[in-house]
Amino acid sequence: MKNRKKLTLKSIFHDWRLYVLMLPSLVYLFIFAYIPMYGVQIAFRDFSPRKGIWGSEWVGLEYFKRFIEYPNFKFLMMNTLRIGLYSLATFPCSIIFALMLNEVRSTKFKKSVQMISYIPHFLSTVVVCSMVTLFFNQKTGVVNAIIEFLGGTRTDFLTKASYFEDIYVWSGVWQGLGFGAIIYIAALASVPMEQIEAARIDGATRLQIIWHVNIPYILPTIIIMLIFSCGGILGVGFEKILLLQNDLNLSRSQVISTYVYEIGIRGGQFSYSSAIGLFNTIINVTILAIVNEIARRFGETSIW
Repeated sequence: MKNRKKLTLKSIFHDWRLYVLMLPSLVYLFIFAYIPMYGVQIAFRDFSPRKGIWGSEWVGLEYFKRFIEYPNFKFLMMNTLRIGLYSLATFPCSIIFALMLNEVRSTKFKKSVQMISYIPHFLSTVVVCSMVTLFFNQKTGVVNAIIEFLGGTRTDFLTKASYFEDIYVWSGVWQGLGFGAIIYIAALASVPMEQIEAARIDGATRLQIIWHVNIPYILPTIIIMLIFSCGGILGVGFEKILLLQNDLNLSRSQVISTYVYEIGIRGGQFSYSSAIGLFNTIINVTILAIVNEIARRFGETSIW
């Protein structure tokens, strides 16, 4: 044990410059990620801004119980899970895009496609939702114009609850497809050319090379990214949903995050909304831990 500590300290002193470079990130993480966790306790208190956190009465799990017994609890959970699982189902899109782009031989064309596919990621949520609203407008939207040209009937997609998940998820895929593929493109760039050449000599087609060489090589990266994605199944953000939400699609667009926004920001029920947020986080962390353990046991690749 003493020898191990000595080796660790020796390693730290030897690479002290690297630790100095890490210091700003660690300080930032501590200030903005760990210190705010002090306020999580308001989920267990009847918080009053006048009394402060320590002056507010301790109520334990009362607000958690209140949320679970809320009449629309099942409704909120089902909507959140539906959107979360639907989004997770599109996880392979970035992988497929990266594999397709990796097969392009023209460097100029490849860079052009990459640049065009990255642009939507840098658009704000408000801009993306405005574009979605314009594209799917019943009277002037390009989507309805194409449908009418092909002999169909114009439809007001944004007011039909049954279309909400499709619009939300696939607009997200369009926005994040190129940027999400960056890590896979980087992983594919490090695939040994010797393996690819050996496969070609053995008579493998390009599809067989992708399936038997490229995908196995980037599989650890895919598993890690999938674990992170599973940890956010219930973490459906409220911004985009709130901007696409209207009275006619509430049956599908009302999720946990929008409910927290309504009761927390608009209603001023800070303790109740904090309890719901903490409940949501605990579920996400639990799912992350379960998926990570499954990946570790069966694939020997995991976060920890």
